[in-house]
Amino acid sequence: MKMDEIMRLAPVIPVLIVEDAAYSRPIAEALVAGGLRVLEVTLRTPAALDVIAEMAKVEGAVVGAGTVLDPEQLEASLRAGARFAVSPGLTERLVRAAIDARIPYLPGVATAGEIMRGLDLGLDRFKFFPAEAAGGTSALAAQAAPFAHVRFCPTGGVRRETMKDWLALDSVLCVGGSWLVPKGPADPARIEQAARDAVALAAERFA
Repeated sequence: MKMDEIMRLAPVIPVLIVEDAAYSRPIAEALVAGGLRVLEVTLRTPAALDVIAEMAKVEGAVVGAGTVLDPEQLEASLRAGARFAVSPGLTERLVRAAIDARIPYLPGVATAGEIMRGLDLGLDRFKFFPAEAAGGTSALAAQAAPFAHVRFCPTGGVRRETMKDWLALDSVLCVGGSWLVPKGPADPARIEQAARDAVALAAERFA
């Protein structure tokens, strides 16, 4: 599966910071039931690799690793069962490691120069990060204009209230958001409803 296909599976990629692997499967099952199949587990907690391994067992879930900073973390994520990788920035070393591992990879960019470096390395799908702090929708619209075939997943400060504004941009395939799953014990019913709500809001883009 290519990164483009993954980005088109659902309008929102939940960005997950999970402290306890015991919550993994209930969270993943609720999100998938709500219509969000692509799950990004950030490597920000000691439990992250175990969380990836548990979520990867959930039918229908496409689980990836986020906040991947180096090839070593990429390799560990692959061993845990990650099917794609996301990083906050773009380095040649990490891009080449992802290419060698044949894993779909979404590096973070915030400038035209970073986009061009990614293009030089053969990539044309990027995370726009940090989306709000980097200037919001107007900044991405301006950045994307010279790169007609490039597509983005804005992440960082995207909220339920603003996701439709991001999805309205032709260059945006999906958004990443952390609002769907609050920290702490999992509440599957609440998570599933939040996922359904996000899918419904995104559908209004095409209404």
